[in-house]
This record gives sequence, C-alpha cells and structure tokens, in this order.
Amino acid sequence: MDAPDIRKEWAGRTGEYSPEYYDYKGPDETSKRLGAILDDHVDSDAAVLELGCGPGRHLAHLHDAGYRDLHGVEINGDAIDVLRESSPALAADGTFHVGTIEEFVADAPDDRYDVVYSVETLQHLHPDSAWAFADVARVAAERIVTVENESEAPADDAASGDGSDDGSDANCHSDDGSDTDPSVNYVDDGLPLYYRNWRDVFSGVGAEQIHSEELRRDTLRVFRAPDA
Repeated sequence: MDAPDIRKEWAGRTGEYSPEYYDYKGPDETSKRLGAILDDHVDSDAAVLELGCGPGRHLAHLHDAGYRDLHGVEINGDAIDVLRESSPALAADGTFHVGTIEEFVADAPDDRYDVVYSVETLQHLHPDSAWAFADVARVAAERIVTVENESEAPADDAASGDGSDDGSDANCHSDDGSDTDPSVNYVDDGLPLYYRNWRDVFSGVGAEQIHSEELRRDTLRVFRAPDA
C-alpha cells in the first residue's frame, strides 16, 4: 500500500479496529497510564492533542480526570460522530478535526499544544509521510508522548525509564526525523504497521527523551519538546 491507500483504508474502516470497535472497548490501562504521565508533566489546564483520536476513549479518560482543553485529529469522520454520541461532555468541551495527521500538523502553529500524543497511530504512517514527524515536534510546546508498537525495532533503553541509553538503532533516520527504511509488518487485510524506534525519530527533530517504559505490547516514550 502507498500512503494514499493507507489513508483511504483508515478513513473508511469498518468492523475490527473501526470507531465502533474502539468505542465498545472504552478507556483501558493505556488510557490510565497516559493520564498518570500527563499528571506528572503538565497541569490539567494544558492544551492536549491526540493524533488519531478515534472515538475518543483516551481523551474521555483525560476529560473525566479534569482536563478540558482537549483536541483530536482523526481521519475517519464516523469516529467523531461516535464520539459525539457516546461522550457528549467531551464533545462539548473538546475540539475535533476530521482529516489527515500530515495536513493537520503542517498547518498548526508552532507550540500550539502543551502535549501531543499518539497511541498506536504513528506506527501506521507510510515512510512517505515521515516528514510530518518534524511538524509534530514543532507544534508541541512541552511534551510529546508516543505509545507505539516497536516489537521489531530495538527498545534497548525502554526498561531503564530514563532514556539515557546511547545504543544505536537499526532503523535509519535523517535530521528531519524521517525513517529511510523502517521495518514493516502487514496486519489485518494487509494494513502496514511500520516498526520505528521513536526515540531516534524524535531526537532526530530536536526533542529529548526523558522517560520510557514497556507496556503490554507497546513502548511508551515521553519527550521534552524542542523549545521546552
């Protein structure tokens, strides 16, 4: 699949991994861990953006915890409809955009959001879209948080929790954060999942990793934004 094919697939997703699927699952342990991470780094009045928010299950948990300046970008318009129906309070307080991550972050102002995070979303961006990672860092004023599957990329520093490991990574990257040859796995009807070491990607665009840990199947990383 090329980048437009991937975006088309997610924009019209039904069945497994659809908006209804994730809405049914609701907030989970990842939602709780994200909430705890944000509590450690920012106040509840922080502007928070989720990349690929789906029907808003993680944002709903943050909203229940007292966060109100919440934003989401989602390529599947049905997901936002589901969000408005299942989480009306979040829908009333939050701001949601239907479109691609690439276009959204390219147009957003510098340092617009205190926190920008993604959960198993950036891993699906095609290498042709890797230029967008620099814009993700640019629009974050304080923190970037990634919770992504890195199972075929070395997570050599994830257990230490301090991000201090200097080990190299097998994935190539350039100064704009673009992976030149990320490894890929095809899941669920051929959808590609690109394995990247997100420490290397975001350090390549000026962010500094300050925390990492292993979750059940993902690596959670916290970065200090380039201008923080």
